[in-house]
Amino acid sequence: MQLKQRINAFLQLGEFLGKIENELETEKILNKAGAENGWFTQENIKFALKSWAEALSEENLQHWVSNYKIGETTPKTIAIVMAGNIPLVGFHDFLSVLITGNKVLVKLSSNDKNLLPFLANHLISIEPDFKKYIEFTEGKLEGFDAVIATGSNNTARYFDYYFGKYPNIIRKNRNSIGVLNGTETEVDLKLLADDIFRYFGLGCRNVSKLYVPKDYDFEKFFKAMFSWKEIIHNHKYINNYDYNKAVYLMDSFPLLDNEFMLLKEDTGFSSPISVVFYEKYESLETLKKELNLQSENIQCVVSRTGLPNELPFGKAQSPELWDYADSVDTVDFLLKLH
Repeated sequence: MQLKQRINAFLQLGEFLGKIENELETEKILNKAGAENGWFTQENIKFALKSWAEALSEENLQHWVSNYKIGETTPKTIAIVMAGNIPLVGFHDFLSVLITGNKVLVKLSSNDKNLLPFLANHLISIEPDFKKYIEFTEGKLEGFDAVIATGSNNTARYFDYYFGKYPNIIRKNRNSIGVLNGTETEVDLKLLADDIFRYFGLGCRNVSKLYVPKDYDFEKFFKAMFSWKEIIHNHKYINNYDYNKAVYLMDSFPLLDNEFMLLKEDTGFSSPISVVFYEKYESLETLKKELNLQSENIQCVVSRTGLPNELPFGKAQSPELWDYADSVDTVDFLLKLH
């Protein structure tokens, strides 16, 4: 199969995702995915599908692959151990393996086991040659040449033990941060609310921590967060909010609270669901040095303060094809296997 065929197949898959709401069979899959995972609301699944529809444009695909020399070689089999925290979180790895002409052996998360097989079947219907390149397994991973595995810091140790002898990309916990300076508009802060609350804050690209100036007034921030007040109607989310609030109050932690989210001053990065940590900074220069030291804990920086590699507000959950998790170039890794 030629690179042009592979690009064309994913282009058509993107077109399919763009009109997916009109597909009866798709609705069945979305409902099944939502029934099996209470965090996978229809809104969040459709947001994920829409994001991939936009990413898989001809312009994006061509621009992405133009950065590499993707020749036709004997395919390697790449095992992918998927996370399941947000819908289709492992799709970029799946895409990267196939676009480089390799075979994919997927071990799905029990939290997200319907969406990717559904898209894979549609991809095969577009380009039947992909049938020989795509395999899903529920058993032990065997017969592979390299591994891409995503999980928590605990599972990463397990991955290191079992997959350390193979070429690998092993991803651990990371979180995203927002940096404010007090000049943000209401529009900026509402877009930041999207970065915080989309997928209930479960993704590594969700903003789970804020850095604010010493004298920052949170009134305007909280007002903008009310654009997501409907999140309180999700029983899993509100149960987490109630639980975390009770625990913090019992321990007498000072909190800022708007009745559906909690702000807690904390040096950590990985905040619980419904909680955003915050830290105050003296100057942007000292903050830059701190963020550089903490780079292995940070996935994205959402800001408009001129920090290196910062993303605009509202863009954390809509990465480009060339935005790689943990800043590890997956395509480059795959091409170097040959």
